[in-house]
Amino acid sequence: MNAWESSAVNRLVQVLLLLVSVNVLTGCSLLEVKLESGVEPLPKEQINMRMFSREYSYNFYTEVESSADLIANDTDDVAIKSNTLMWKIYSEQSLQRAIFQASPIAAMIDTWVFTEQMNHYFTTGAGREVFGEHQHIAIEASQRLSARFAKTAKGFNVSNFKQHQKFVEQYVAKNPISDLTFSRTSAFNDWLEFSNISEFEAITTFGSMPEVMSDMSDRMAMTTQQMPKILGWKAELYALHSDVNAADVEKALTDISQTTVKFQALMEQTPELMTQLAADMRTELSPLIEQLSQVTDDKLMQLSKERASLALIITHEREALVQMIADERAAAVQDLDALSHKTVELVFQQITETIKSVIVYFILFLITVFFAPLGLGVWLGKRMTTNKNNSVVNN
Repeated sequence: MNAWESSAVNRLVQVLLLLVSVNVLTGCSLLEVKLESGVEPLPKEQINMRMFSREYSYNFYTEVESSADLIANDTDDVAIKSNTLMWKIYSEQSLQRAIFQASPIAAMIDTWVFTEQMNHYFTTGAGREVFGEHQHIAIEASQRLSARFAKTAKGFNVSNFKQHQKFVEQYVAKNPISDLTFSRTSAFNDWLEFSNISEFEAITTFGSMPEVMSDMSDRMAMTTQQMPKILGWKAELYALHSDVNAADVEKALTDISQTTVKFQALMEQTPELMTQLAADMRTELSPLIEQLSQVTDDKLMQLSKERASLALIITHEREALVQMIADERAAAVQDLDALSHKTVELVFQQITETIKSVIVYFILFLITVFFAPLGLGVWLGKRMTTNKNNSVVNN
């Protein structure tokens, strides 16, 4: 299997390098703007989350692979052996999809959920009997992984740990894994809804350029490390359910290895042929390199034009925004003048009414203070004169 795995790794590296080259050549101008604008680096807590998730993945791989191999080596049942291979293949692929999300928060929440889903699947879920009498090995491994993740996750945010744990328990109960393919969807959006957090608030940056490059390096390293193993397990799984046995595969690999050795010996014995071959390759590859250089120049020119167009659009939008703000300010000033004028009129109207009321009350006060006693005196005088005249007449 060593020669086959080495060949698979070389092909994978070539494909990945080709994809990276294509992405660089055909990358959009928005990426160019972001790289030059200086994005905000990730907070320290999110960097720690990313480091923990990546470190946890290696513990996960070791725990799953050792437990699955322990079950497979202790049984002759083809169905159980097949289940151990599927456990290793699909659990590790699902974990990679969980931890390789752009946001460290999303990766950590989704990894936590997947770990609990696998634990629930083997303990009380649909997979509680997939390994027969060896089921306890898978249960113990899943419980150890679940406990290890929860213990470390608790240290990141102690105050919200119980709330996050409650969400994980509810989500796992509503979204159990149904088979060994571990088909599932990310739980991050449900977590945002559960926590009443907007996606724009939860994800404010994807990190600085060195952090993004480090993330891509981790992804490449892990993919390069895990892909040969996964391909080998898939080959074993295929061999279990086909007429091809391990001896046939080993013989074919041995033949390929012997042929490669003979070819290398032939090349060493004919250096002139190698020199001619190198010259021919140089001649044939020169047009391709020139075409690649031309395509690169075209793409760079296109990126420059798109960046200039984007800058022009931003300038026009900024001018429109300034004009809109000026118009709104002028309208607000006019509304304020009209409101002030109306307020002054109301104030003067109220003052006029108040002055009139004061004058009326003042006149009534004067009448009460000055004229009332005088009228009372005149009335009393007349009354006394009338009484006196009546007395004289009676006498």
